[in-house]
Amino acid sequence: MAVRTRTPNCGLAALMAEAHWGNGQLARAVNRAGVESGLALSYDESAVSHWLGGTVPRRQVRPVVLEALSRRLGRPVTSQEAGFGGAGAAADPEADAVSGTMDLGRADMDPSRRSVLAAGMYSAALMAPDYGELSGRLEASRAGRTTHIGAAEVATVRTMTERIADILDELGGAHARPMAAAFLVNTVGPYLKASASGPVKADMLAAASDLVYLTGWMAMYEKAHGLGQQYYVQALKLAAAAQDYVTYCRTLRGMALQAANLGYGGKALQLADSAAEAAPASGPRLQAFLAGQQAHGAAMVKDRSQAFNRLRETEAALSRADSRRDAVGGYDESAYQFHTAHVLYELGDLPGSIKALRQSNRVRPDQERQGRVHANGLLAQRQLELGHVEAACASWHVFLDDYAFVSSARGDDHFQTMRTSIRPYRQTRAVRELDERARAVAGLKT
Repeated sequence: MAVRTRTPNCGLAALMAEAHWGNGQLARAVNRAGVESGLALSYDESAVSHWLGGTVPRRQVRPVVLEALSRRLGRPVTSQEAGFGGAGAAADPEADAVSGTMDLGRADMDPSRRSVLAAGMYSAALMAPDYGELSGRLEASRAGRTTHIGAAEVATVRTMTERIADILDELGGAHARPMAAAFLVNTVGPYLKASASGPVKADMLAAASDLVYLTGWMAMYEKAHGLGQQYYVQALKLAAAAQDYVTYCRTLRGMALQAANLGYGGKALQLADSAAEAAPASGPRLQAFLAGQQAHGAAMVKDRSQAFNRLRETEAALSRADSRRDAVGGYDESAYQFHTAHVLYELGDLPGSIKALRQSNRVRPDQERQGRVHANGLLAQRQLELGHVEAACASWHVFLDDYAFVSSARGDDHFQTMRTSIRPYRQTRAVRELDERARAVAGLKT
């Protein structure tokens, strides 16, 4: 039951005036944002009138209202500022990196809480913690140290992170992320609290930040965007504590990709630029990794010149990189072509985007099954958009080859998009054959 106060909500009224929003505009924005949290909201002008009159929205709705306002204003809006009282469940930005990471991992391990976490709000107004502000802030727990770790324990974390990344590529994030959360809590947590020499402590923090970054990437890929963002922030804190510029920049780039996936072009470009600025002495592969994301962000805001300049920088940096394949945060010719496809699509070159996606698929490593699922799903959608129905069906057949073995929310989205998109073309033989196969795959998935 909503809590009523006796005084009008002047804070909310001021924010709405700043946003140049009327009651109906705020209500519609809240309804749209609620979808990301798994809330089916149907507020209208009268509901906002009640809020302005002093009625406080339900507890689970308040973060949605704050996020809608934050997105409109381009800055964080607090519960207090909006006249809703204390912040309640909002995360403490000064929380200790280790304990914050462990709390997040424990919650993610618990199947009964995973759906709640997945429904958390993604904040487009979140300001990524600055490296200089974070570096050195972390202090390991001094109580209860009963173990001492060395280089072998660091190697264990890095090896397990690589194995989890391999499982992600082959079987999908729905299988890999629970493993990552369990390993994070049961093994990495005690390692982080153990005694160690200075260099080993830094190495362990860096290894942990890699794992947390990967876990955030998987949450993002599974459309748990609020959870993914929380993991990313924890990865930034751990990387800064370890003075690990590579993982710090890689995580900012992951946050840029997440913003791009959600359609926030300006935010995506800002985060990609921040990642590049924080890595002045990075190697060529990381330079390519970051410049490719800058190109995508620039294309989203329709800055054609910057987008193509960044693509040229990406190609040049990649040509200088060695042939090593990184299990976490790697970048190769396939990723470059995928970025090229995004840039061309955002700038209106649909045939060029399709050509780049095909080239990305041709050079993608065989073990990256989840990547193929996503790429072929996109390729088929763009071929259909161009009117090439039979070519789209052929790409969707390749998609199904991998999708049958992958557990991935993004793959599920592509599958549903396929089934919906082909309905108008049922008179085509290729579509009927695809639909028949899709029904068989759906039966295997249930």
